[in-house]
Amino acid sequence: MTTDIPEEQVRAAVEGVALEVLAEGGVYAPPVDAMLLAGRLGMMVARDGVSQTRARFVRLNGDDDGGTILLAEEPRPERRHWAVAHEIGESYAYRVFEELGLHTVDAAPAAREAVANRLAGCLLLPRDWLMRDGAALDWDLLELKARYATASHEMIGRRMLEMPPPLIITLADHGRQQWRRSNRYLRAPAMTQAETDAWQAAHRQGAATRCERGELPEGVEDVRAWPIHEPQWKREIVRTELSEGW
Repeated sequence: MTTDIPEEQVRAAVEGVALEVLAEGGVYAPPVDAMLLAGRLGMMVARDGVSQTRARFVRLNGDDDGGTILLAEEPRPERRHWAVAHEIGESYAYRVFEELGLHTVDAAPAAREAVANRLAGCLLLPRDWLMRDGAALDWDLLELKARYATASHEMIGRRMLEMPPPLIITLADHGRQQWRRSNRYLRAPAMTQAETDAWQAAHRQGAATRCERGELPEGVEDVRAWPIHEPQWKREIVRTELSEGW
């Protein structure tokens, strides 16, 4: 957004505005139904048929109405919720800029888009809720997905990286690593043998795997892998929890 504002301040502003918007929509527990939230905020959601974008915000009756989110045809419910949450984020991005002491009109389109994306993630997976439920559920991805049903497995994994403890998250599709990121390292190190073994076991067996304590390398507290398998698609997500002082 701007290099003059610390990331911690930006994060706090986005998370705070997301909680405000959820409260205004009367949503206080997961899962967050983005369509229901939009309606409670005075926005209509309508189908847009085949479109180049997943959703777009329009005002069909001038500035007097709350606006309409036109939603493209999309078979995956998580993508529909994300698209609507993104448009809600676009509508409320100005609050984040105000919180940061910035003028919305002066913000570059890329900055507004970045705020809308972050707000969407925070609306579907509020930090305070996810921190509480993550601790209660031992950060089990599948159990968290059951509770936050409108968010994708990948989104939950990415949100884990935005909060403690220190982690590495790895996502693989069809047996090939797609991305690997850490909230400790600027560049995540290569996968350890323990991570590779857990990932390949989840890929082969189609079941969640967890390394035994004796298998973990120094500096690693836990390694788990979850299969996200469909008839024509095999995805795995690996969560590596790092030691605090390592």
